[in-house]
Amino acid sequence: MSTTAPWDDLVAAALLGTERRPPPVTPRPGQDPPAALLDAAALSTLRRRAGLRPAAARPAPSPAPEDPRPPLPPAARSRLAMLLAGRSASGGGRRSAPDLAELLPQWLTMANQYGYQAPAALLPALLDAARARTDLRPEALALGGPRALWLARLNPEWKFALRTGGAGRAAGTEAEASAGAEARDPAGAEAGDPADGEAPVAVPAGVRRQWEEGLFAERVSLLAAVRHRDPEVGLALLGSTWSTERAEDRLMFLDSLRDELSPSDEPFLEQALADRSRNVRATAAELLSALPGSALASRMAERSRACVSLDSGTITVEAPAECDSGMQRDGVVAKPPSGRGERAWWFGQLVEATPLECWSGWFGGRGAAEIVALPVADGWQADLHAAWCRAAVRQRNVEWSRALLGAPVAPPAAPPTAQAAPGGAGGAGAGAPAAAQAAPSWRDPAKLLSALPPDERAQWVADFIAAHGLSDAFRLLGVCAVPWAEPLGRAVVDALDIARDAGSYPWSFSGVMGLAERCLDPDQADRLEVLTAISDEPEDGSPGAGSYWSEAFQRLVGTLRLRAAMRRELEPPDAAAARPAPTP
Repeated sequence: MSTTAPWDDLVAAALLGTERRPPPVTPRPGQDPPAALLDAAALSTLRRRAGLRPAAARPAPSPAPEDPRPPLPPAARSRLAMLLAGRSASGGGRRSAPDLAELLPQWLTMANQYGYQAPAALLPALLDAARARTDLRPEALALGGPRALWLARLNPEWKFALRTGGAGRAAGTEAEASAGAEARDPAGAEAGDPADGEAPVAVPAGVRRQWEEGLFAERVSLLAAVRHRDPEVGLALLGSTWSTERAEDRLMFLDSLRDELSPSDEPFLEQALADRSRNVRATAAELLSALPGSALASRMAERSRACVSLDSGTITVEAPAECDSGMQRDGVVAKPPSGRGERAWWFGQLVEATPLECWSGWFGGRGAAEIVALPVADGWQADLHAAWCRAAVRQRNVEWSRALLGAPVAPPAAPPTAQAAPGGAGGAGAGAPAAAQAAPSWRDPAKLLSALPPDERAQWVADFIAAHGLSDAFRLLGVCAVPWAEPLGRAVVDALDIARDAGSYPWSFSGVMGLAERCLDPDQADRLEVLTAISDEPEDGSPGAGSYWSEAFQRLVGTLRLRAAMRRELEPPDAAAARPAPTP
């Protein structure tokens, strides 16, 4: 009997029935087609679970490496098996049942926090899950550890693990071990190495080979891993092939420098300002402006200083009259988008690349809040404040982000203060900002919040929800740390309760409900039990909304309790004893 049919063909025959589609296998004498199909499916399942595809005889692989991490507790091991088995059942069953597919990434994160290793028998299912969902890969491969990488080398379907977890980690370890022994290697000096007069940084031979021979995804992972362990070696690795890379690849490699950006990257980024690609030049300028001590930041500050002054307590703006070659080399895009005046467009780019610390010195030592409160003449407030917001986000400046956010009770999408449009030659189309009433809000709270400490972020969003409800808060909730700190969790639940009592459509809040399932503190489940009851529907409410709300809260409570159980199963005995009791 032939039993080597593809799995998809076996599934198709099972779904349609062997009478409509003969099974893609040859039955044994006296065996009917359904039995032959089931035998082939059983054999194929066993082969898949074994993790090794059948092939010609060859030497046995070397034993899997040892994993020194502690094994999972028995209850947690059973939970992982259940989550992996139910990961593809999302969206089915009762509406009030927790979504196992969304619980799996949370379980993986908690397990890695405690430093456990994955059970060997579940590694194939874990790799299958990571293959199907890219968002699971970092945590799944961390839990799988060296044995997952060993197993991935035996099955081509799991080769992604060698790119995202294997090559990068191994190369990073090699770079870390070799960088000290080979501190300097003049023969390795290529484009992108340190400036003239300095000895080039050594790149270990194995790392360079993987960099030159790897696929693009493998090279991005390798660069990130090496940069994390030794930024100078990573920069030398990138510089060794920089001049021969495609423009789109240069852009992606350059963008990967953000996480480990430091003043030592400035010479390389200055060279990238002369790149052939406009997008590469713009990204290099953006990264340099995020380094307040860089030469580019100083040049931008000089240009901004010439455009802005303080006159009798009022900020006045004189936007640049032209975008010269020096400005363009420093990343200023000359052509504005449709609907923007040229001079306002150039001015905004100068200000957003200027170190925010400069403004206090220029404006008599005032702090960020005092400067933001100053009036701006001739309708330039929207453009100036919008550029300050972009600068605060780029430079991760807490003081300026706090000042530009303002009070959470302010209207969520308040337009800039109405002011007269700037006059002068050229009119609004040539150099002036758009009229205040037509301009979008210059404030982006979600981005500004990301620069604040987690507790302050949660408090601000809680006050915002209390003042404005949930309709404008979805993006704000997405930047808050998980689990939500109080009073944020309470504010979200109270707002959902108010919406339920008002008879609102429950499916309008499905996104917030999904966030609450993942982000609320699991210890709040008992406090929310009262919301699972079917409430009376108001006369002007949506028909049937009460039962939908009840099911939504049942699912929320059930998910929180399941998350709490997952945490208890993973906690070592000493950690469980030290955890505080739930707040009533």
